[in-house]
Amino acid sequence: MHFLDQAKIFVKSGPGGPGAVSFRREKYIEYGGPDGGNGGKGGDVVMVAVPGLNTLIDFRYAQHFKAKRGGHGMGRDRYGAGADDLVIEVPVGTQVFSDDRDELIADFTQEGQRVVLLEGGMGGRGNASFKSSTNRAPRQHQPGMPGEEMWVWLRLKLLADVGLVGLPNAGKSTFINAVSNARAKVGDYAFTTLVPKLGVVHHKGREFVIADIPGLIEGAADGAGIGDRFLGHIERCRVLIHLIDISGTGDADPVEAMRIVEGELEAYGAGLEDKARLVVLNKLDLADAELAADFADELKAAGADEVFAVSGATGAGIEKLLDAVLAYLPERTMTEQPSELPPEADAEPLPEKPWSPLG
Repeated sequence: MHFLDQAKIFVKSGPGGPGAVSFRREKYIEYGGPDGGNGGKGGDVVMVAVPGLNTLIDFRYAQHFKAKRGGHGMGRDRYGAGADDLVIEVPVGTQVFSDDRDELIADFTQEGQRVVLLEGGMGGRGNASFKSSTNRAPRQHQPGMPGEEMWVWLRLKLLADVGLVGLPNAGKSTFINAVSNARAKVGDYAFTTLVPKLGVVHHKGREFVIADIPGLIEGAADGAGIGDRFLGHIERCRVLIHLIDISGTGDADPVEAMRIVEGELEAYGAGLEDKARLVVLNKLDLADAELAADFADELKAAGADEVFAVSGATGAGIEKLLDAVLAYLPERTMTEQPSELPPEADAEPLPEKPWSPLG
């Protein structure tokens, strides 16, 4: 299954069914009269958030969704049947934007959440409903109201409690594999992670969901590297873990690495610059403790509140870090359901231009 987090679709509700023109004609009935029934209501377009999905890939192959027309009215005062609603299933975390991407129409944050996107047209009146004391044999009827239609953008923002950020090769994939049930690809080259990865962490009787996104480089807000589009997947996180490589193999020293990532979070906006974050020196197994302590002092002088030192490869320091993470999360035991997060998805070729709801 491929990963896709944005799609544009066309939706149209069903038109109402037309009313009928009919007159009663029965043997041995002295007087007849109009008996045309009303038309049925057209189908609504309804979106529902369902578990088990974490991609919008289905909307790559089906972009047009049209609800059915209401049934025709018939003689003998028979009304047309109302059309069934057209139900579109989307992953939890999906947002629906208008065609110009300026208006947020719906935000699906809970499993089972249901939104009527477009209402079907009302059925037309049959001639029986036009009968009056002065109009005993009406022949007029209504055709039924047309349905509504529009193009909308779907944008998926995965639900996670904790988000990982950092430069490429900061060790985010190794870290998420070490602390959760994720199986992210690990490689000794930049941008090993191309799409968000999710994992569930079990720690001291509690559990939470952690998300790993592709690495950021300076200028990501302007499209450098993979860009910053995937930052949308950590907008809902309660706390961010900023991993910094101290092995000496990176292109930037820890203070510069923190400055670059902080700058990209601020350039992206959406409240990421104000989120609580834990600064973490990673790859402790490739550096001595004295060097890590010196880097920690430099990062605190540069604005970090508290600095942790860990090794995703050996597990050193991870328990202390996870203890700190729990302080930012609501109480939830392992028997309770975390945010509904389905299995990971494989990579999908990225679009040429990063996407934003604001264009």
